[in-house]
Amino acid sequence: MSTVVAPDGAAPGYRAHATLTFGTEFRRQLTRRRTQVTLALLALLPVVLYLAFTIGGDQVGGDDDDSGNAFALADFGTFGAANFTLFALLVSSSFLLVVVVALFCGDTVAGEAGWGSLRYLLAVPVPRGRLLAVKFAVGVAFSALAMLLLTGMSLLVGFLAYGWEPLRAPLGGEMAADEAVWRVLGVAGYLGVTLLVVAGLALVLSVSTDAPLAAVGGAVLLHIVSNILNAVTALGDLRDVLPTRYAQAWLGLLSQPAQYDEMVRGIVVSLLYAALFTVLAFVRFQRKDVTS
Repeated sequence: MSTVVAPDGAAPGYRAHATLTFGTEFRRQLTRRRTQVTLALLALLPVVLYLAFTIGGDQVGGDDDDSGNAFALADFGTFGAANFTLFALLVSSSFLLVVVVALFCGDTVAGEAGWGSLRYLLAVPVPRGRLLAVKFAVGVAFSALAMLLLTGMSLLVGFLAYGWEPLRAPLGGEMAADEAVWRVLGVAGYLGVTLLVVAGLALVLSVSTDAPLAAVGGAVLLHIVSNILNAVTALGDLRDVLPTRYAQAWLGLLSQPAQYDEMVRGIVVSLLYAALFTVLAFVRFQRKDVTS
């Protein structure tokens, strides 16, 4: 009995584009405990910050605070939902959100390899390019969901606790509450774009190792190193090529009128780095000898 083979050598009925769909992978990742715990912690963070403001009283953002730009927004954090959300985004963007994005994107391939299931996915067969594209898309989708969840819950908690008040910027001036919402969403969107660099870097490391912790930790560590180098003023203009050079350019949205020049540079640099890391990841994965 002969077996019918398609002209391209594939089995009858096989469709590469139907393997490992986005919806299937999204639901699979959503059922994972680490995803549920991470999203739950981000949703609870605004509540924790509110309790900190309530318990700390006037001590929050006092004279002894030396945490960079956080001190200014901490002083204004209880002036309304917009100020509270900006403070939540600021204290989360430097480390917590970096870890979250690195976790969702760095565990894509390395996690499968660590479980020993990567070779079975490829044997289904799922084309390598499609497997990586779907997993990366799902990782970025969950990263965006995390950002939206943090922003939305911060606005909700801030509104319930402090009301819908105008945005009071640390640099002076006020913005109407309606306009302030768009400024806050703009800050969240800009931070999301800058975190694409972390996502791309985590993806490169994910296809280069079978240890998820190494991929996630490596992306976070390199991001921290970039921040440290950015603080070295002796480097001068060389700092302009660092992926975190414009990490705080969103402060331009707190001025009246808004200043976009630094943000545009930050978006361009972030997209270039994200594209470079993503391409490197795909090239590396296509050539990788998968044994696990």
